[in-house]
Parts: sequence; structure tokens; C-alpha cells
Amino acid sequence: MSILIETLTLAPDRRFELVQGDITTEQVDAIVNAANSSLAHGAGVAGAILRKGGRRIQEESDAWVRAHGSVSHADPAYTGAGNLPCRYVIHAVGPYWGEGDEDHKLTQAISGSLRRADELKLASIAIPAISTGIFGFPKERAAGLFFTAIQNYFTANPGSGLKLVRLTILDAPTLAAFQAAFQRWAHQGK
Repeated sequence: MSILIETLTLAPDRRFELVQGDITTEQVDAIVNAANSSLAHGAGVAGAILRKGGRRIQEESDAWVRAHGSVSHADPAYTGAGNLPCRYVIHAVGPYWGEGDEDHKLTQAISGSLRRADELKLASIAIPAISTGIFGFPKERAAGLFFTAIQNYFTANPGSGLKLVRLTILDAPTLAAFQAAFQRWAHQGK
């Protein structure tokens, strides 16, 4: 069960939440997987999603790569959710820290995930702290990019059907970094 840490109303019918919890238990329309470009789900968030969602997610991921090729930062793939309580898994490719142009690539992964959710006509999505685990992206830096990318997406897409964007983080150090950034971000608009 997720614990609500922070919430912000972005519009009368749109909410952003920061929660501590396991993304594989989120009851939303889609969860985002922090994936690699070949959709080989072995470790980190991807491994947890595969373990709880079942082999069907990997089978659909393999079919996606065969049909479309490697997944880019800006254009996430999607599959069914297998045994997870959501309908879809959106597979977003975040950057490895040190590969170059990381800020831009992470922003593309976040915006691309929101766009894909809109294309699927979804109302709710849960996103992990993409790239901040085994990919090594600095947590504090990533947090600021997340909030800016989400705000910019909704500014550019006022007709978005997304009503709930939930940033779901499991570990305490990452949560602390994102909570501090959330508080700065939330107070900027006041």
C-alpha cells in the first residue's frame, strides 16, 4: 500500500501526487517501467515489474522490439500489464549517468510517458524515479527535471486526459530528494 507524501492540484480536475510505495501495487491505468532500449527486464524496477506481472510482459516486450526496433528516450513502448493491477505498462528508457545529454534524455522519457498515456486515453499513471537507481542519475537533479517536465507537459497539452500523475518511490533516500524538490516546485507557483 502506498503512503501519500505530497499532493498538488494542477488544475480543477488534475492532481499530482508523490507517494512512497511499490509501483507494482499501484491501482492506476498504467505504470511506467524504467526500461532499457532492448526491453530486457532483468533488474531494478523492470525486474520487479516482470516478477510480479509475469512472463507475458517480457513476451509482449520482445514482440514490440521485433516490430519497432530499440526503444528511444522520447518514444516509450507499452505492453499489457499481465498480473499487475493496472491495464498497461509504459516502458520508458531513461539515460545512464555519464552517457551525455542526460537531462534532455530524462526529460524526453518523462514527457514521452505522459504522451503515451494520453495516446492510450488513460486517466491515471504512476511513474518511478526513472534512471535514479542502477542507471546512476543523481536523485536531486532528476527530481527537478521530473517536476519541470510534468508541468511543461500539461502547459503544452491543456486538453490532456490525464487526471492523476503519481510519482511512486520505494526507497527513503530517493523519496527524500524528491520530497525536497516537490516542496520547492509547489511553492514556486504560489
